[in-house]
Parts: sequence; structure tokens; C-alpha cells
Amino acid sequence: MNMQLIINYLSELSRNNNREWYHANKEEYKKANAEFEGLLQALISEIGKFDSSILHNNPKDLTFKIVRDTRFSHDKSPYNPAFRAHISSKGKLPVPVGYYLMVKPDNQSFLGGGLFADMFKDATGMIRDYIAQNGEEWERIIHDPEFEKHFVVQGTALKNVPAGYEKEHPQAEYLKFKSWYLEYPLKDEELENAELFLVKATDLFRKMKPFNDYLNKALAGFQMPTR
Repeated sequence: MNMQLIINYLSELSRNNNREWYHANKEEYKKANAEFEGLLQALISEIGKFDSSILHNNPKDLTFKIVRDTRFSHDKSPYNPAFRAHISSKGKLPVPVGYYLMVKPDNQSFLGGGLFADMFKDATGMIRDYIAQNGEEWERIIHDPEFEKHFVVQGTALKNVPAGYEKEHPQAEYLKFKSWYLEYPLKDEELENAELFLVKATDLFRKMKPFNDYLNKALAGFQMPTR
């Protein structure tokens, strides 16, 4: 796993974010992408030691395209200079939640977990209901010393507690959320040594697992909307 090759390619793409450069350097993309898939395979093997539900995944099925949809964006840059992947029991689908990785130069990389997508109203409702009924378990997870040392629960949130929930509920602040996720930021130098990065990422994903497990219990039975 040549992490420097990945970073170098993405840095160059960031500086030359145009179709001409991308197509002229397609071979470099293929090499960098192959290294990223190798990293994912190693992560699957390591995560699988404490979460066997993800072992069946093929790295190629977990990655997201670097081509951007610019139709509704002021930024018309055609590419997102980042390699991204979501590892869960159902691959890169947002539900069930799993382990997210984004490699992006200039200290924009991070490890993530939880539900990032807030457009699925059913999923949001299921998690709110579960937190409302299982608040003590929620508090134990997010206030575990090892968890608090590394993570803060983030997410898109409403200004007020939504209708149907007690305004004075002990977890009222979290009932306002529409998504619940974790982000652990990574500096570029933390990615330079692939073996050290693999150890660190695996350890952090292990610490995320109780949080993911909680959300996945809340999301049991959720069906992804059909197009």
C-alpha cells in the first residue's frame, strides 16, 4: 500500500481539476485507485476481526466516484480530489451504518461512522424513536471515556425538538438531529506510513462500533427507498 502515491495523485488532481488533465493522467489514477483498494482490503481484514459482518465485501464495491455532479453547485470543478469508501454489512449503502474513510490532501482526510444521510425521513424517525426509548444506553455509549476521548456526535439538527417528543426529554438535544455521525480528522502525515495508519484506523473503527451497533439496532427493518 503506497499511501504517498495516493496523496500525490490527489494533490495533483486538486491543482489540475479539469477534464484534460484527468484524462491525460488516467494511468496515474488507476495506480492510485488500486493502492486505495488495497488499503480497503487490508481494512476489511482488520475490521473483520471484531465485525465479521463486513468480511464479504469487495473493495471495488465500496468506493465512490471522484466525478462530481455539478448541476446544482456553484463549484463547477468536475472532480472531487478524494478517495472515499463506506464499509458496512451491505457495502456502501448509507444504511446499515458502518465505517467511512475519506483520503483527501491538505489535512482534509477523516475516519467516520454513523448515519451521514439526513434525507431518509424514515431512518431519522426510527433513530429518534430508539433514542427516546433507550436513552440510558445512548448516554453510556457516547460518554464512555474512550469514546469521548476521540469523538463528538455530529449531525444536521432542527432548532427545536420535533413534534411527538417531549421537549424536556433527557436526550432532547439529540432528538433534534436528522443525522448522527462521527468524524475523526486526519493530518496528511498520519497517512504517510500505511502500516501505522492501518493500526490507527482499525483501533478507531473498533471504538466506533458500539455507536454504529446502536444506530443499526434502531434501523432494524429499514428499507432503502426505491427510485
